[in-house]
Amino acid sequence: MTPAAALRPALLALPLLLLAAASGRKHAPPSATPAPAGAPLPASGIDLRGTLGNRRLSMPILGLPQSALKDTYEEGRGGGRRKHEALDILAPRGSPVVAVDDGFVAKLFLSVPGGITVYQFDPTSTWCYYYAHLDRWAEGLREGQTLRRGDVVGYVGTTGNAPKDAPHLHFAVSRLGPERRWWVSTPIDPYPILASSS
Repeated sequence: MTPAAALRPALLALPLLLLAAASGRKHAPPSATPAPAGAPLPASGIDLRGTLGNRRLSMPILGLPQSALKDTYEEGRGGGRRKHEALDILAPRGSPVVAVDDGFVAKLFLSVPGGITVYQFDPTSTWCYYYAHLDRWAEGLREGQTLRRGDVVGYVGTTGNAPKDAPHLHFAVSRLGPERRWWVSTPIDPYPILASSS
């Protein structure tokens, strides 16, 4: 049996594993930094004033103003069967997509829904930043590579299941579990983080 044939069953099972993981992500874990007594939590259930909130993420598309953001996190997908759990950020095809934070490339991945994707972990491997529907990766980008905020990771496109006439970046933020698996994490709405960052 060739190595490719040996991997085929695992690759075919991956969408089922991702679906199972997504269906179990209804309750967010408590933040590492608790909110002061009586302070309301944001709708995502995670105190954004904690670890991630203090990180002050940059805009993921070079030169795009915050006013271009629209919160698509709660929108339905798959005929309304699931939440989007990400932001779709419209931009011209080929616009540079940049790292929103310091960290490293955890995974470069090709998927049917996301197309050409990048999974970035923050320096503590607590948070995962996901960039999808890219036209291509940045030249020389590789797994394990250290990233600085503003480094180009790819370019806006329409790969995967993105409409071919609507180039955009599918951007997601999630909290990693103790196993630090890029494919299993708890999503949070990145809109309030990006909209309040400077």
